[in-house]
Amino acid sequence: MILGGKRDDSLILPTNDSISATLDTAQLHAKTTVMISSDFKEDRIWLNGKKRSQLSGYTNDWKIRICSKNNFPTAAGLASSAAGYACLTAALAKLYKIEGDISIIARSGSGSACRSVMGGFVRWYMGSDKNGTDSLAKQIVPASHWSEMRILVLVISDEQKKVPSAIGMKRSIETSQLLQHRIMHVVPERANKMQQAIVEKDFKNFAELTMKDSNQFHAVCLDTYPPCIYMNNISNNIMNLVHSYNDAVNDVKVAYTYDAGPNATLYLLEKDVPAVIGILDHFFPPFENAIEYRRGLPVEEIKPSQDLLEKLKFQKYPPGQLKCMIYTKIGDGPKYLNNPQDHLLDGQGNPINCS
Repeated sequence: MILGGKRDDSLILPTNDSISATLDTAQLHAKTTVMISSDFKEDRIWLNGKKRSQLSGYTNDWKIRICSKNNFPTAAGLASSAAGYACLTAALAKLYKIEGDISIIARSGSGSACRSVMGGFVRWYMGSDKNGTDSLAKQIVPASHWSEMRILVLVISDEQKKVPSAIGMKRSIETSQLLQHRIMHVVPERANKMQQAIVEKDFKNFAELTMKDSNQFHAVCLDTYPPCIYMNNISNNIMNLVHSYNDAVNDVKVAYTYDAGPNATLYLLEKDVPAVIGILDHFFPPFENAIEYRRGLPVEEIKPSQDLLEKLKFQKYPPGQLKCMIYTKIGDGPKYLNNPQDHLLDGQGNPINCS
């Protein structure tokens, strides 16, 4: 369930509750190393090998070095900020020996990050306190609860989006009447139904709620003035293919959701993955010599039958419309890496293995 907007930009307080699944770090992750020392002359931060602007607002004699990288596209609608800030918060909490709930701390960097500091399915409660003390995340169920759930991430574009999420949300809050209707009349009931579907492992209801919420989010983006257009033609056709496939098999086997970007995230059960990958590879084939096109968990696809293809009546696209396909599952949240070979900073606080 996608975040609609912020009621307070400085405290990052949302206009509504939201629900997300934390993905397994073995396939998709942000990795962050932090180091403090009185020998450092200034605070420094590196992201994906590039030095960023200095941290501000700190006068402590002990300066900090931060190095972070993602193994998936950044600022392309794949929750890179949620992963990055959740990882940073977990690392800093470990460094400074902070115990207990760290979701409020993560929220101060990126709202969605407050959900990503936990594993499984997580709900971010908007809260009512003006200071944000009750705007925090709570785990609905751990990853083990719905161990059959699988995710296919279809990377359509790895370019940074033209309208950043924060700017888009602010614009929607200011101009979209549909967003106000969504906040008041749709999300409260939908969030409760989504949570119930997750607890009961009711895939049909989970899938339909997920798709309806994604559709309405992007309807809000179009209702925003000027509009924020995140999905492209391939995004729309992936969505159409999902509905065509569900209709052809007379069941809801797969669900799509799109964040603020063109890339699709598909939810489905493990038993249906081989057939769905077969359908995707048929209609959106990779280049013949594509390197590392399919990533993540191993799987053998099942090619679609001629009977199924006739039922689908869907257009086949030229090779290369999808840059890659990542197959993953629900994960347990942040992990701490104690092996120095995994670290992104050397003993002097200089970046290594950061690009």
